Amino acid sequence: MKSLTHMGVAMAVMLASACSPGDQSVQKNALDVKANSDFQKQLLRKLISAKPGDVVLIPEGEFQINRSLSLNVDGVTIRGAGMDKSILSFKGQIQGAEGLLVNASDFTIENLAIEDTVGDALKVNEGENIIIRNIRVEWTNGPDTENGAYGIYPVQTKNTLVEGSIAIGASDAGIYVGQSRNVIVRNNHAEFNVAGIEVENTIGADVYDNVATNNTGGILVFNMPNLPQPGHGTRIYRNNIFKNNVANFGHEGTPVAAVPAGSGIVINSNDNVEIFNNDIADNDTANIIVSSYFTAGYYSDKSTQKDFDPYPEGIYIYDNHFTGGGESPDHLELKALKLARFGLGGSIPDVLWDGVVDRDKLVDGELPDSLKLCIDNADAGIVNVDFLNDYQNISTDISAHKCQLKKLPQIVLEFDQPANEGKTSSHLAVLEGANG
Repeated sequence: MKSLTHMGVAMAVMLASACSPGDQSVQKNALDVKANSDFQKQLLRKLISAKPGDVVLIPEGEFQINRSLSLNVDGVTIRGAGMDKSILSFKGQIQGAEGLLVNASDFTIENLAIEDTVGDALKVNEGENIIIRNIRVEWTNGPDTENGAYGIYPVQTKNTLVEGSIAIGASDAGIYVGQSRNVIVRNNHAEFNVAGIEVENTIGADVYDNVATNNTGGILVFNMPNLPQPGHGTRIYRNNIFKNNVANFGHEGTPVAAVPAGSGIVINSNDNVEIFNNDIADNDTANIIVSSYFTAGYYSDKSTQKDFDPYPEGIYIYDNHFTGGGESPDHLELKALKLARFGLGGSIPDVLWDGVVDRDKLVDGELPDSLKLCIDNADAGIVNVDFLNDYQNISTDISAHKCQLKKLPQIVLEFDQPANEGKTSSHLAVLEGANG
């Protein structure tokens, strides 16, 4: 099933990135390797033999790939003719867990599509200076638990840019950045995933100018235990996050399977998160959810590391534009809460908080200002559901949250500067051929 908005979305993200570096249509010193026999074998050979500085060009056409692709050489670019022109289809995949697995630094991939992989579509592992631009990852049958978990999936990376891309149909996260440092996620479109965009255990991320709609949850910022680093310092701004009401189709037992359908932004156990200047609308459970790891129901797990901090702290919500939302929450407890507290025709306020705080950090009964959930957002309301006391003391008193926090710094990527535009690589590996 192709998204009804797919063609319009593709056009929008291509126009937004039309002037980005790396879009040169003419390259010098081209090595013209014609795929006159089997496209897949030619592509595998070029990825295996690639050298730093090489550019592997994927021609127009839809090409059938039945095994995972991999790249382990630094400094390589993979470039197609466009996300709706150069299509790698894994619908008949019989070998491997990913579509493309990259273990390399100084890597760029742009202007192509990866469809219907058995597992994750594009995974980049442990690299530095990663550019993922104008990529479409899609499971064309629509939302399905048996789809691959992650669409665009950089993990344990440093200095990563994901821009102008589309993610559709992932059974976990369409665009996921995990256990990474210094990340920008911008100008992307995520639709019909469980989590549209997810930042997990990452230090320093800017997520802006994205569209997240028709997911279970629009944008998630999580910390999970038993991972190499805790995350903090994420800014979510200038995004359009609306109607994320798709029923959760994640695998039972995974963290995202606990995300209520109808969640706009979800912050779970993460610290120092700024949410500002977003358009957030019509997310049926709540436009923003701030929760601890207790709410997810996993904290009793004996495998949870002892020094894991389950509390979201230093959350700053300001200058967002809210419309609708909270009118038909998922999960029985939230349905009952909404009916009892706000009535049949009412709605849950824009910010839903589980009310869980670290009591060991209280000073005179309050958290220090730097650890508070602060809301400076016109008429936005809050509901504290008092989760640890079984919803006994539900409150909509926002007075304790009328505060301001020190703003986080902008994320800057050294290679993401205008002065670097127009640079070209010195080698080319060209793959040409008819549709495979």
